[in-house]
Amino acid sequence: MTNVRHPQLSGLGRNPATPDDLLVRLAAHAAGRHGISLRRGRLADAVVEALLEHGGSESAIHLNGERISIRMRNVIAEHPDPAIRHAYANFVRDLVDLNSSLGIESLEETFEESRSSLVDSPDPKLRAAVADTWADRPLAVQLRLLADPDPSVRAAATLRRHPGVPVEWRERCLTDPATRVNVARYVPLTVKQATDLISSGDLEACRAVAANPELPAGAVELLIEMDDPQVRVAVAYSRHIDADTRDRLFAPVAAEADAGSIAAYVALCWNFDEPGWLREVPITERLAYLDCPHPPFRRVLASCRDLPDAAWERLDNDPDLRVRRYAAARPDAPAAVLERLVRTGGAMFHIRPPIVEHPNFPRHRLRAFADDPDPHIRYIALEDPDLPTAVLERLAADSEAFIRRGAARHAHATPALLEQLLADADPEVVDEAAANPQLPLGSMRRILDESAL
Repeated sequence: MTNVRHPQLSGLGRNPATPDDLLVRLAAHAAGRHGISLRRGRLADAVVEALLEHGGSESAIHLNGERISIRMRNVIAEHPDPAIRHAYANFVRDLVDLNSSLGIESLEETFEESRSSLVDSPDPKLRAAVADTWADRPLAVQLRLLADPDPSVRAAATLRRHPGVPVEWRERCLTDPATRVNVARYVPLTVKQATDLISSGDLEACRAVAANPELPAGAVELLIEMDDPQVRVAVAYSRHIDADTRDRLFAPVAAEADAGSIAAYVALCWNFDEPGWLREVPITERLAYLDCPHPPFRRVLASCRDLPDAAWERLDNDPDLRVRRYAAARPDAPAAVLERLVRTGGAMFHIRPPIVEHPNFPRHRLRAFADDPDPHIRYIALEDPDLPTAVLERLAADSEAFIRRGAARHAHATPALLEQLLADADPEVVDEAAANPQLPLGSMRRILDESAL
């Protein structure tokens, strides 16, 4: 996060090329300490000492584990100020009290016990934190958590599909108010179990059953007439629904969304469930869904890898952008298809891996994106590691701040260009320029001198 008042200092603090002697100087300023807290890797002892001197317990929260040497761990453990001694432990304990956690390793470090021992902690919040963060726990531990007397622990133990619920525990978990909704989302259900959950009057339980990929055919009829958008959409994804019934389920939800219903819009557009069963059926049956009017089915089809060329041509030209993206992820996607997709839909860098990293993407064409009238397409040119200086300078002067930020991060940014961006009106651009490893040492020293550090 950028310090908007002192972005040069926050950026310099996280710059991986900033030498230790300058980090020591930066530690005297809050913005510099913030930047240093975002650095990866181990900090030199001298830097840690400076952080403790100037930042006290606020800095000590970030000084733990492999981030610091054994010597500095001992220094903190024996520090005369209890606020510094216990900063990290208190931070983790506060997170546990808030029903959150940094991870199982942080719990072991803070409470100085193994994860196996923490399962027997007298504090139910700590046991729940262990259940939430120890993902690969053995079956014996899972059984202890499923039998825990505290409902919050049992809920945490069943929140995810793995490590799962043994067959002999399913009925118990499906009747336990603390766990039934969690478990109803993923365990194979009998018709009676599904019927009991639907008849319970608990809407969340009904939604969970409807979204269960193991939903039995005998329970579908009970869900079809429910007047809830999430239930309707989830049931419409079922393998037990015919095309006409599916259309009948989707139609009112789409109408409600068009009329402004947020619940209906969320059910249609922010529903992360999908008809995954479609991947398992014979290819002849799958191909029938090329003409399905509902994009989620075409998206699942596009995620397959054994389709004929004619199907790929249809999917590469699908009106739904996400369908085209799914199709473009196949290993043999043509370069022309990939480039066209990026030009029309952007690179979507928040989805990993982005299309521009596909082995078949014509990366030699990246610099041509710099002249596109769409700023989101111009930004993609910055993915070219060998972008000519003239093009990079043009992007660094772009009217869009996010493009200038990208230019400030570029590995080929020249010292002159970085000096220009250090004076940018946007603090985040300045922060990125100061964090660029190509920033000359002289510029780093000047920033500190001008800040009287």
